[in-house]
Amino acid sequence: MGPGPLMLDLEGLELSAVEREMLRHPQTGGVILFSRNYESVEQLGALVESIHAVRDPHLLVAVDHEGGRVQRFREGFTRLPPAAAIGRAYDADREHGRELAKQAGWLMAAELRAVGLDFSFAPVLDLAHGVSGVIGDRAFHRDPQAVAILAQAYVHGMREAGMAAVGKHFPGHGGVREDSHLTLPEDTRSLERILAADTVPFAQLAADGLAGIMPAHVRYAEIDELPAGFSRYWLNTVLRQRLGFQGAIFSDDLSMAGAEFIGDYPARAHAALEAGCDMVLVCNHPQGAAEVLDALAGYDDAVSRVRLARFHARDTHVAPASLRQHVRWRNARSALDALGESAEPELNV
Repeated sequence: MGPGPLMLDLEGLELSAVEREMLRHPQTGGVILFSRNYESVEQLGALVESIHAVRDPHLLVAVDHEGGRVQRFREGFTRLPPAAAIGRAYDADREHGRELAKQAGWLMAAELRAVGLDFSFAPVLDLAHGVSGVIGDRAFHRDPQAVAILAQAYVHGMREAGMAAVGKHFPGHGGVREDSHLTLPEDTRSLERILAADTVPFAQLAADGLAGIMPAHVRYAEIDELPAGFSRYWLNTVLRQRLGFQGAIFSDDLSMAGAEFIGDYPARAHAALEAGCDMVLVCNHPQGAAEVLDALAGYDDAVSRVRLARFHARDTHVAPASLRQHVRWRNARSALDALGESAEPELNV
């Protein structure tokens, strides 16, 4: 049996007995890690190994590790620059900017693979419209073609490190001021405007074989009353049919305020899966995750299992100490260090 449809989180630095039982549940397919799960490179490697040992084939282990404000593991890992810094470098020298994007994707993925993680929810494909605080410098650029070019280079770097990528937040979170962690944002732009700009990076990366996409908890009021992550129109008609995306769709966290109006946790999970998600995330709410596991008893989607199987990282990783001896690691770190860190507050949500 391949990955189940639920990805959940953990409370601490090692698995508890209760968590181990939840991971054995056939509807669990993965674990997402946060800063609270990290103490050291050695501890993280042991935690990932213990998660992988629970099931065969092993559960997927993921993290939000974009760089800039969203980087869960810091001490012992390279401080990655925000995507916007790469975008500024691209404006100054396009070829250099593309190379920096590729180096960032490779370095991020290689360091995570060195401790056994399967994948990261990256890169951000949102446009820097200048209105979204939660996106901010997480976006590469305002221009959709520039975002597509830089994100594609970033994804190619990840692939070279043996890791699949997840582009987010479809069809674009950059055009709303509100934070979907705190409320349900509403984007009132027309379908034509969104297709002409925000979805361009998603379309181009889908054509390049992007393995995963995460939709936004945003309601595009002129198009569908449901937020994108619960909308068959967005996930099937637009993403699958119009853009030709064939990879896996991961819901954004169902404990976010942007998902609350759908109902309780089982209702949110069922709505997301019925809309077209292949895997749903429930974070920071163990009771909600347990309710979803019970509610999904007997659920099985063979096509989703095939899509999700791509996220088992290729066995290309080397030990962290060995990785740091590689010329490519040293060169990538030096190039990216020159871009600096984000000036905006850390987003540990």
